[in-house]
Amino acid sequence: MSTTASPSPTAGSIPPRVRLVEVGPRDGLQHEAGSVSSGTRVAFIEQLADAGLRTIEVGSFVRPDLVPQMAGTEEVLKGLGPREGVTYLALVPNRRGLDRALAGGVRAIAVFTAASKAFARANIGMTIDESLGKFRDLVADARGSGLFVRGYISTCWWCPYDGPVAPAGILPIARELLSMGCQELSLADTAGAATPGEVRRLLELVLPEIPAGQLAVHFHDTRGTALANVLASLELGITTIDASAGGLGGCPFAPGALGNLATEDLLYMLHGMGIATGVDIELVRRGSKLLETALGRKLPSRYLQAGPPPRRASSGDAGA
Repeated sequence: MSTTASPSPTAGSIPPRVRLVEVGPRDGLQHEAGSVSSGTRVAFIEQLADAGLRTIEVGSFVRPDLVPQMAGTEEVLKGLGPREGVTYLALVPNRRGLDRALAGGVRAIAVFTAASKAFARANIGMTIDESLGKFRDLVADARGSGLFVRGYISTCWWCPYDGPVAPAGILPIARELLSMGCQELSLADTAGAATPGEVRRLLELVLPEIPAGQLAVHFHDTRGTALANVLASLELGITTIDASAGGLGGCPFAPGALGNLATEDLLYMLHGMGIATGVDIELVRRGSKLLETALGRKLPSRYLQAGPPPRRASSGDAGA
């Protein structure tokens, strides 16, 4: 997986190509009320890979009694097998999780902390500094084993308990994750409360020190601002966007947080802007429909429900 950094373009320019990180099979499914079978998870992930998604977060190696939806991630990996050009990513919270990831053949992992003290306590049961301390040896061991390591920073804009998060507090956490060996950082709007101006202010603070090629953004669409926030990020040179097929997801520690930004909705906007992704939107939609059947409910993606727009009427057609 390459995240080669390039100089950030001038504000207002739009990159010609964007890399999507698909988080639905992990960040999406782990917040569902019920579990999905390993076979269905495999079929879902394979459909996403068929669609052209090249970085897919397939599961996590956490305690199954705490996150039962992620039980069986080993079986999912066995069912998938390697695929040329596709990176399967797994969330790893501790050394035991890393051992399981290595045994399962994962070549990329993610670790996560928070920018909000209250959220760190609620979500991971420790302070921010404690979480960073725990990850130092973990990340070093992962890198020593040849793994790609991604770092998540949740609540980068708003905390569901403490409100707005000061942008200046993000940079020290980002520096620490990079110094310990993380190769990519995903800045997350866990509460789904950020607006484009707030997104710009944080990125304008971070980008002079951390190249755009090492950063990703991860937006929830709780208040309908996810696509606007993506556009603000694109204008500042960010080219890696996290998204979740069908809009799967949420966060049990962020009351009211609805699903992640839907992969289909993001693709529709990007493709309409002439931005290349290498991903087939209709094949992603097919995968999301598979999950709708398995879950027994409709997913929130607008494009998933509406489908492609009607074809332009010919000159001889009657207008409404």
